[in-house]
Amino acid sequence: VQLQASGGGSVQAGGSLRLSCAASGGAFSSARMAWFRQAPGKEREFVAAIARSGGNTLHADSVKGRFTISRDNAKNTVYLQMNSLKPEDTALYYCAADLGLRYISTWSQARQYDYWGQGTQVTVSS
Repeated sequence: VQLQASGGGSVQAGGSLRLSCAASGGAFSSARMAWFRQAPGKEREFVAAIARSGGNTLHADSVKGRFTISRDNAKNTVYLQMNSLKPEDTALYYCAADLGLRYISTWSQARQYDYWGQGTQVTVSS
């Protein structure tokens, strides 16, 4: 599975962005998808994940109510709608894929994901 993230940019606080991650190489509908982010000098942080069918989602507390993960299996694409952006959301955002079946309690663990995109930069100014 190859992943290509896009949609990042620079916005002011309170603004919105939608990230996209296009998958190729097959098996997208069999993969749980997730978004992680990493700010300079900080560890990679879980943002959101979505089940294969899109029926279940998990969002980090820091983004709950502001960000929404979704997917379109017909387009092999996962999205992250980001609203009410804050300066602390500034980071490089990565999409990731995992073909395994796992308990939802492990969805936030980066080590569970085998495939990673190249990242797209999001910068939020105050």
